[in-house]
Amino acid sequence: MLPQELHADQFSAYPAQAKRLAAAHVQAFQQLPLSFLPGLLRQLIEYDYKFPAEQAALDKELANLSSLSSAQIQEWFGGFFHLTLSSKLERVDWVNQPAVFLEQESAHLWTTHQMDAFTAAATNYGDRLQAVIGIESLPVRRLGIAVIGQGVDSCDFPLFRNLREHGTCFTHIKPDDGLALLLAAVEERAKSYPSPYRHWYIDGGQPFRTTPLLTTVSYAALGAVRENLLKFMQNEVARPGMGPEELRTNLARLLPQDLGMKQEGDAVLDRFQVKLFTEGSGTQIFSTTFAQWTAREALRRAQPLTLLVRFAPRQRQKPMDELLSGTTSSPQLDPLGSLVDADMGSYYHWINQQRLAGAERASFLVWFEGHSQALVIAPSLPRGAQSDSPMDLKSLVSLAIG
Repeated sequence: MLPQELHADQFSAYPAQAKRLAAAHVQAFQQLPLSFLPGLLRQLIEYDYKFPAEQAALDKELANLSSLSSAQIQEWFGGFFHLTLSSKLERVDWVNQPAVFLEQESAHLWTTHQMDAFTAAATNYGDRLQAVIGIESLPVRRLGIAVIGQGVDSCDFPLFRNLREHGTCFTHIKPDDGLALLLAAVEERAKSYPSPYRHWYIDGGQPFRTTPLLTTVSYAALGAVRENLLKFMQNEVARPGMGPEELRTNLARLLPQDLGMKQEGDAVLDRFQVKLFTEGSGTQIFSTTFAQWTAREALRRAQPLTLLVRFAPRQRQKPMDELLSGTTSSPQLDPLGSLVDADMGSYYHWINQQRLAGAERASFLVWFEGHSQALVIAPSLPRGAQSDSPMDLKSLVSLAIG
């Protein structure tokens, strides 16, 4: 089937909001090239389970597509129209299984040496779209906070090496009640600028405390989900003929209830948490990887105004088969190695935050938990500097966002 043959009834299996949107924009879909449309439908079919920031972006994209004339469609998608697809791809049920189509399309483009042309067409479209929809105006500057080094008494290597040139290092921070003060600051921002999924607390272990003001995700709280997923993976791998591509496809089909999550939970957040494990590498077995990946995905998808991520000690490295088996009831922890992971994770946290709107005004704080070392990146603070002034974490946050 080709896009021009589409009609609204073919979206009947989509979730409620996605189905309404598809029906409203089917005339625009009919004009799009097959090499592009399934990628858009892959986003649309998940609309009901996307964060508000993602839904808003997709709403703007669909509205723009429906506003384009036939001549503009040819101009915007000329690169896609010039791609050659096989009749086999046309027979794929790309309306209801767009992800399957995209996997096969990718293989076809590589085989026929068209991937560079596809990439150029996608980049051109993305640039045009960004120019039309513009940049989001934020009510307050973004604030990222990373807490690293839980359980480490001391370390003999310099911290924040990748961040020092971008901010000010503080050497005499008062650590008393540090985590409580940071969480209080995050909660205060959530009260002042309330919005769903815009203020996050991610913990690589047990959360210090939970509050309805914040979207909270923790490694410890998802222990049963991780165990169920590891059992699923073991069973799948044991099946004759199972390969990595088939396993990835089967993981992508998993729903929250398949891994023991309650149906009455937060459908959007539950789907997000399942994808952390089914799409991430190492998130199932290493808490530091989980914290880093969760922060990355939260920033990319929810685009929060405030994100606090606290790294916790991960288990020591062991043979992968043993780690994936989940048979170790009391894994040996590696606090110092986890500090190295978290130090790099805090750098990635800042990089990913800088990719969002308002990056030039954003602030970032990283603290060595329980110790006197911290670093702040903010427009008002010098780069590559050091301060030896005594200060508590509350004052440091005020300095970061002031």
